[in-house]
Amino acid sequence: MNILFLSHRFPYPPTRGDKIRSFNMVKHLQGAGHKVTVASLARSAEEAAECQGIAEYCEEFVLCEVRNPFQALRMGARLLTSEPSSMGFFYSRALQTEVNRLLDKTAFDLIVVFSSTAAQYVSHVTTIPKLLDFCDMDSQKWLAFANFKPWPVSFGYRLEGRKLEREEKKLCGEFDLCSCATDFEVDTLDSYQTGVASGFFPNGVDFDFFTPDGQAGDADYDPYGISFVGRMDYYPNEECVLSFCDTVLPKLREKYPEANLTVIGAEPPANILALNNRPGITVTGTVDDIRTYVRKSAVMVTPLEIARGTQNKILEGMAMGVPVVSSRTAARGVDAVVGEHILAATTPEEYVAHISHLFEDSTARKRLAIAGRERVMSHHNWPRAMTLFDDCITRTLTAFTEKHKTKEFN
Repeated sequence: MNILFLSHRFPYPPTRGDKIRSFNMVKHLQGAGHKVTVASLARSAEEAAECQGIAEYCEEFVLCEVRNPFQALRMGARLLTSEPSSMGFFYSRALQTEVNRLLDKTAFDLIVVFSSTAAQYVSHVTTIPKLLDFCDMDSQKWLAFANFKPWPVSFGYRLEGRKLEREEKKLCGEFDLCSCATDFEVDTLDSYQTGVASGFFPNGVDFDFFTPDGQAGDADYDPYGISFVGRMDYYPNEECVLSFCDTVLPKLREKYPEANLTVIGAEPPANILALNNRPGITVTGTVDDIRTYVRKSAVMVTPLEIARGTQNKILEGMAMGVPVVSSRTAARGVDAVVGEHILAATTPEEYVAHISHLFEDSTARKRLAIAGRERVMSHHNWPRAMTLFDDCITRTLTAFTEKHKTKEFN
């Protein structure tokens, strides 16, 4: 098939959660023998240069460069309209022109869109089967942000969340099937009651790259070391690290003076960098290889309270044979049994109890490390995920055919 693939961020290099998913979708489609044309955005000349590597994985690609200050103006212009501001941030007139050109010159058999904010470029197309992978329901993330922000900022997040939720419902009706990365996101999608088919395929993890240092649970590690991984210019990561350092780590250090936390991730803001001044905390900023740091820790924590979809950092930690203690919110996005493959907590006391247990019982730590790696290998491998993606494609084509048969009959 000739397939047009659209995404809000360019799916190469696969260095962050959304780009990892979209890249693997493109790679799979091309590897399955389809001719894939990729169309997306880059936000700097440097990013545009990095994006060129996608050529190995597609038939053709279109890349339009935009600038954040101008996109922010587009975003602001929608504040007093019914249109979500985030749609403005990811809109480019140049990309729309290129998409229209591609549609005119190529007889596409399928359009695959990654993320609701990229759907606007093909929402008008009615003669080609279309699949929209929401991945996460972004509206719910904006609404969650509102609970963590002071007035009047909270009002802005809540307004954007409601606007985007209306847009998501509208977009469902413009596509033949909509998919998500987790079953609980599909539950949200189905609650919209749009009548449009829904599907699910999980994120995978490269467990040949994210391997234990030796056998799972047996690596040479700091028995009181804790790691956190994530881009630190992303508010949910910033919020949860600050909260963990304020409410959990001090209690742990009262019991274990050697307890220490390493925060690994790019672009830490000033308030995160300031954590370096506290005892037992190291903020690394960008590192060459996160594996070096994570493998040295006794436990990885992911205490996010603002989380939708799958946190790839959890999958990577489990794949490296490092036990993960997660918030219950973030644990929902992993196909794993809490208590068997991953530990979950809500209160500081629960975090302290779980981490203390792993500090003190090396046998229990090893058991959880092995179980976690085995679970991601069986349930979060990309071949399995892409088989489910293929099923979504088949259902998209069927839904399109049935819809047009109904129209002809009427």
